[in-house]
Amino acid sequence: MPQTAVSGTQRCAVLYPAIAEAADRVGARAIGLVDVGGAAGPNLDVDRVGISYSSGLSLGDPSAGVQVSCSVVGDRPVPARPIPDVVARAGIELRDALEALPDAVAGVPADALPVVVTTWALSGFALERRLRFLHRLDEAAGGRVVAWVSVEGVGVAPAVPTLGDRRASGHSIVGLAVFDRSALRVEAIGRCWSQGRWLAWLADA
Repeated sequence: MPQTAVSGTQRCAVLYPAIAEAADRVGARAIGLVDVGGAAGPNLDVDRVGISYSSGLSLGDPSAGVQVSCSVVGDRPVPARPIPDVVARAGIELRDALEALPDAVAGVPADALPVVVTTWALSGFALERRLRFLHRLDEAAGGRVVAWVSVEGVGVAPAVPTLGDRRASGHSIVGLAVFDRSALRVEAIGRCWSQGRWLAWLADA
């Protein structure tokens, strides 16, 4: 019988479609995951978990020992795209994030998309430090495309739209930022509750 997911793994139900969305938008056939704040956390194994949505969609590995379920709310379906091959995985500690981020991104093979992930990690930073994190991401991108998938409280992730939601409203915003050389595209692609037990997908199909 599959294991019931530990609470930390539940967030994979939100991360999986967001990471797949990032890869799809830039046409990436392979990705490298960089998890900020989780040196050995479940975010690095997002593709190794089985996920079942209340809409009937299944993503991830159906034979995985860890299975999670997620209730979909709202009128937009969660995309059925798979995450492409994960060819690199790196976790960096939150306290070293600003210093370690460029090397972690550089460690992703040139033919793969670096996807930086933060899940409820940035709230421990003051606003000035969160803005420095965004700037550091931009610097780390350099001459390549880099994606940032964030799942943070309303107003915590810099540059990610709040959709008019109130801070401390009990839910989180799923953000997707793509650093494409000199351009930055940022969008709120979802809302989630209870660490990923409920997900409202917002991005266009």
